[in-house]
Amino acid sequence: MPWRLPGDVTDRAFTLYMTGAVCTQPAQVLQTEHAVKVIQNFINELRERNSRHLQVFADLETEGDRENPSPAAEEMAHVLGLLCDMKPEDACVRAPDCEKLLRDKMALAEFVEELYDHWRGYERYLFLEASADDSRDSVIGGHMAFIYNNQDISRLIRDAYRHIERNLRGHWPRVYRQTPGGANMSLLIEHIKWDCPGGVYEQLLEIRMVRLALLVPPVILYPHSIRRQGRFVEVEENPLEGVELDHREWLCIPVLVGKLRYHVYFHRYHQALATSLVNLFELSGHDEAREKPDAILVFGVDPDHLGREPTVFHIDEENDIAVAAISKGPEFDYFGYFKKMMLTMHNMIMMRRGRLPLHGAMTHLRLREGPEQSIIIVGDSGAGKSETLEAFRTLASEWIADMTIIFDDMGSLEIEGNRLIGYGTEIGAFVRLDDIDPDYAFGRIDRGIFMNPHRQNSRLVLPITEYKHVVAGQDVSMLLYANNYEPVTEATPIVEFFQRPDEAMNVFREGRRAAKGTTDERGIVETYYANPFGPAQRPDLHEPLAEKYFTRMHEMDIPVGQIRTRLGIEGMEREGPRQAAEALFRYLIEEAQRAGRR
Repeated sequence: MPWRLPGDVTDRAFTLYMTGAVCTQPAQVLQTEHAVKVIQNFINELRERNSRHLQVFADLETEGDRENPSPAAEEMAHVLGLLCDMKPEDACVRAPDCEKLLRDKMALAEFVEELYDHWRGYERYLFLEASADDSRDSVIGGHMAFIYNNQDISRLIRDAYRHIERNLRGHWPRVYRQTPGGANMSLLIEHIKWDCPGGVYEQLLEIRMVRLALLVPPVILYPHSIRRQGRFVEVEENPLEGVELDHREWLCIPVLVGKLRYHVYFHRYHQALATSLVNLFELSGHDEAREKPDAILVFGVDPDHLGREPTVFHIDEENDIAVAAISKGPEFDYFGYFKKMMLTMHNMIMMRRGRLPLHGAMTHLRLREGPEQSIIIVGDSGAGKSETLEAFRTLASEWIADMTIIFDDMGSLEIEGNRLIGYGTEIGAFVRLDDIDPDYAFGRIDRGIFMNPHRQNSRLVLPITEYKHVVAGQDVSMLLYANNYEPVTEATPIVEFFQRPDEAMNVFREGRRAAKGTTDERGIVETYYANPFGPAQRPDLHEPLAEKYFTRMHEMDIPVGQIRTRLGIEGMEREGPRQAAEALFRYLIEEAQRAGRR
């Protein structure tokens, strides 16, 4: 009799919902309709390549799909369930119809080995519906019950595989590999009553929120798209008007973007990318999740509703909420759509509050032989800002005593008296694997989420800093533009400073760079202040702020210049940012020595 568990299987993902104990015996893992669907997916893969492993089915019909599995898939699930607890000869006595599948035990053992590898290639999700009692955040026991649920599922699946292999081969292996066989992403979800303004937002109250997350790395995802296209458009009408969301198909991840509270609603079609947000932004706490959000993103809206503009945002003046919507579909199945739309809303809010948003990276450095400095490097996608920070890390043992990331992609500036303060947005980074040092990327594989590592513009999402550093506010020591397209000569040194605010503003405003294929742009392109996420849509808000802040930086003797990363020059993708980092370190040390002599 099938073991009834709510969940579903697609061609790339397995999702299991639970509210309590799932199953307790390895055999029960195979006694589910989901197991039959996974086996059918594998059979179809074998059929497509005309694999010899199909011979284990003899004359059993293998043609089928997930909704209408073949007799071969159903019989295989039954046989494997029996083999969890008994030897092949005993299984034949228990179920004589199984004899065909068990006639060649070694061939079946090889099939099982391939099936297990096929299973581990899925994106595997466990959704536990329960209450995330905030008192558990500080007690000794913490969230161990949530963690144990994941471990129990993984153990049962691995035990099922090992018992089947042992019973077919007649002996236990001598080398055991603790591969993650269970969910690689587990989420605790619950209904939250938050401060909802009503109206078009009322239906969002029915959608369950993610309150805890557990990753079992390495998490490797295969989104349909490898780059972001088009633009984010501000619209006059709230994009939630007329939208109907089926709460059974949607979830919400509440996160903190800097100090701003976000509710990110996503259709389960895009759940792989949505759950990856926990590596990029701080997951909201008990209180923040219940407060009125500063911004709401709805990702996976019916394309017919949004029409010709599939990525839009709106400022709800009455309720003081930024609202955005992105269409559902494979062309939008790219993490950059989540990240950049969220940062666009952040920038719109910051400009309205008098802060200057920056598309760049900021780090606080304490050099071995120099002063403490907080440096911001500004640049659009592929300019080399993040890669230069990664070069800082790889050079840390030689030059740096301490290094703290304030933001990796987007931040904002605020003038407080005679201080210029920088604030961040993200606790993580979304970086190109091709452009960072392999030792750095793979040295942190146990924390990262990899996206399409086999394709162009492969990406890694990994945590790089603590939330307290993001929101604490840090005095700015230097502002640099990441110039990735110009070669280094005597006339164009690696590090160059501007003498006047208007000279600096011209370079920043032009926002020139060599496109790296991270979007649909090619060649040398220009972007207003290297920031197409808010400032480009509303230069009327941004330009007065830019003039104010660049003038104040000049008055405060904060150096403003450009750093030639050469990331857009072929052959300099890694060496360019490394040399840029070294040149900057030398400049800082020489300046400190000159100041000491004065």
